[in-house]
Amino acid sequence: MATEFQVTYDCADPGRQATFWAEALNYILQPPPEPFESWSAALEAWGIPPELHNERSAIIDPHGHGPRIFFQKVPEGKDAKNRVHLDLRVAPGLEGETRMDALEDRAQYLEKRGARRLYRVDPDGIDAGHITMADPEGNEFCLD
Repeated sequence: MATEFQVTYDCADPGRQATFWAEALNYILQPPPEPFESWSAALEAWGIPPELHNERSAIIDPHGHGPRIFFQKVPEGKDAKNRVHLDLRVAPGLEGETRMDALEDRAQYLEKRGARRLYRVDPDGIDAGHITMADPEGNEFCLD
């Protein structure tokens, strides 16, 4: 049996990062526990001061297949290239210009939501082609 895991991001703004990555991955924000109608209601009931409400956030696969992704606020900023990154498989099975067009469509969608394009690698016989991007806080990821 495989070990269940979650991916954890250190960040400055967990709410913004969770919203971006929910859009990028077709995930949803993790709902609050029962009986709470909202995270604000839960945090208030637990005595968490309002200035700490954006200390963490999480997103989940609405179909229950992908890992939970957790965002936690840290005081330091990002200062080096990621050692691990996500590859978003947005064009599986596609090749050539059809593949690159699909990657470009997704890149433009994500740029409108705060991502920025870093560079594009066109198909060359060895590489099928991909686009490397950065999320709103500069964490690299690839559209593959």
